[in-house]
Amino acid sequence: MEVVVEGSEGSARLDRVLAAHLTDLSRSRLKALILAGAVTLKASAIRDPAYHVSSGDTITIDVPEAVPAEPKGEDIALDIVFEDDDIVVLNKPKGLVVHPAAGHETGTLVNALIAHCGTSLSGIGGVRRPGIVHRLDKDTTGLMVVAKNDLAHASLTAQFADHGRTGPMQRGYMAFVWGVPGRQRGTVDAPIDRHPFAREKMAVRPGGREAVTHWELQAAYQGPSGKPVAALLACQLETGRTHQIRVHAASRGHPLISDALYGGALALDVPRQALHAARLGFAHPITGEALRFEAPLPPELAAGWQAAGLPDPVF
Repeated sequence: MEVVVEGSEGSARLDRVLAAHLTDLSRSRLKALILAGAVTLKASAIRDPAYHVSSGDTITIDVPEAVPAEPKGEDIALDIVFEDDDIVVLNKPKGLVVHPAAGHETGTLVNALIAHCGTSLSGIGGVRRPGIVHRLDKDTTGLMVVAKNDLAHASLTAQFADHGRTGPMQRGYMAFVWGVPGRQRGTVDAPIDRHPFAREKMAVRPGGREAVTHWELQAAYQGPSGKPVAALLACQLETGRTHQIRVHAASRGHPLISDALYGGALALDVPRQALHAARLGFAHPITGEALRFEAPLPPELAAGWQAAGLPDPVF
């Protein structure tokens, strides 16, 4: 589709101009297309809904064909750590999106789980689908648990909402950060909300949702000058906000290595944000048994750790 900006629309917001011309598309659909890079001006993608257009601009919108509302199973390999009739615990690799969304309608963990589990899936909402109760960012690796039926889904959802305050829920991460904290351990208690200008980001903001991260220094890395330049932190979540560890680390001046979204400079041997969900503990949703799982650092993160001759990280 093409939209030509009329004279009276000059300097107006992109999303508002498109909404006025493309009445068959909802505002949320248009925003998703913009954020996905499907809206272009002079062959360059415009990813900011608040971008101010100019009179005479010709804007192109690439609207993909409609896809089925229910995701389909796809043959995608999974690293299964534990599985029974009620749950699947897996070690998610980097680059795998958890569930379908704009720009990632296929090739997700949900597609893989539908193929793996067949008919034994949660039916919450009247649709047969995997019971996703928590998420990891696309390029964050590590442990996740998925419900295979409604009873398991309800129990796990309650445990994640409680964040281990009254039960055995534990979520431990390994985070490689730039700089070295001045003490051995600490807690970041800072509310998180959507960034006021960059909508793809979160930020520490007064009045945001409660967010608490506990951390402990595992090791410091020395630079060529012999001074510490980076550190490995063991982080424990007391809440589960979007991008929580990434936002909290950056807010304290220690952004994750290779986390470009939050200011972490790229390390050539670490092609993505250096964050790994290394430990996951919870009560089995049916039997009540306390379960705990650990996943070693993936190769691209373990290489630097091992090269430094450091002992295995611990929580």
